[in-house]
Amino acid sequence: MALANIWMLVAAGVIVLLALTVGLIVGFRRGGRARGGETARIARAERLRTLPSFRSALARRAVALSGILALGAAATIVAGVVAARPMSAQTIQPENSSRDIMLCLDVSGSMTDVDVEVLTVFNELLEGFEGERIGLTIFNSSPVQIFPLTDDYDFIREHLERLTRSFDYVDQIPEHWLGTLNGDGASLIGDGLAACTMGFDRLDDERSRSVIFATDNEVNGASIVTLEEAAAYAASKDVRVFAVNPVQGKDAEVSAELSAAAEATGGAAFGLRDTTTVSDIVTQVQEQDATALRGAAQVVWTDTPNFWIVVLSIGLLGFVVVLWRVRL
Repeated sequence: MALANIWMLVAAGVIVLLALTVGLIVGFRRGGRARGGETARIARAERLRTLPSFRSALARRAVALSGILALGAAATIVAGVVAARPMSAQTIQPENSSRDIMLCLDVSGSMTDVDVEVLTVFNELLEGFEGERIGLTIFNSSPVQIFPLTDDYDFIREHLERLTRSFDYVDQIPEHWLGTLNGDGASLIGDGLAACTMGFDRLDDERSRSVIFATDNEVNGASIVTLEEAAAYAASKDVRVFAVNPVQGKDAEVSAELSAAAEATGGAAFGLRDTTTVSDIVTQVQEQDATALRGAAQVVWTDTPNFWIVVLSIGLLGFVVVLWRVRL
């Protein structure tokens, strides 16, 4: 047991000591006055004090007074313990049954006109998830992680809104995009997908992992890995890719390549403006079982005054009963 406000117990102890000290001083003074002053004279008082009944009554009163003193002191100390807030510690390791989802957004020039729509879809996806850990990575010629996996949905929405506002720019590159132009070329799809796959943590744990990959698959430059290689890497890590394609149905070759890469991981490709895109992605992500994710062990302190409150109640009740019996 630990006490949150131990000074309250110290204060109770000081009060008891002061009360005992004052009581002793007053008792000694009264005794001195009784011996030195005028007292009522009773004939044969010495004989009265020798009577067994008198001695028994005197002993009972002394015991009762001692009991009152002891109960009062004990009740004060226990009251100090209650006021000091007794607490107990418990070590817990929280578990969160969830899935991991990495949002992956192509911010290249060819996506500028549709990225706000994609972010709207991302926001709609949040409504379908509950407790899932979600991260966000953007890429152009190089990838940048906006935020890692988290289940703080207010934090996620705030960053999605800030990213949405960043598309309203004229000359200067938005702060959110810094680091996305460090490579040669633009819209390096394979590098972006590989980076998003590498954004997952706890790789030794068996978890449901999905990448929601928004791109038009218009590559401009030589990437480190191709889209097919990045898809194979994702599949090797048991990561499913769900592609969101803004040109689905317009460019058959580009769409077919993106669909093949997604399907190679066990995922699928969807059109950005299809009416069932959001619900279909949510459904397919949730098809995989959520697994327990153990958090770091935490020590939780809780107030545990119940026992001491019971002891205090019993002590006070005993104090009142003895006080009544002695008729002080």
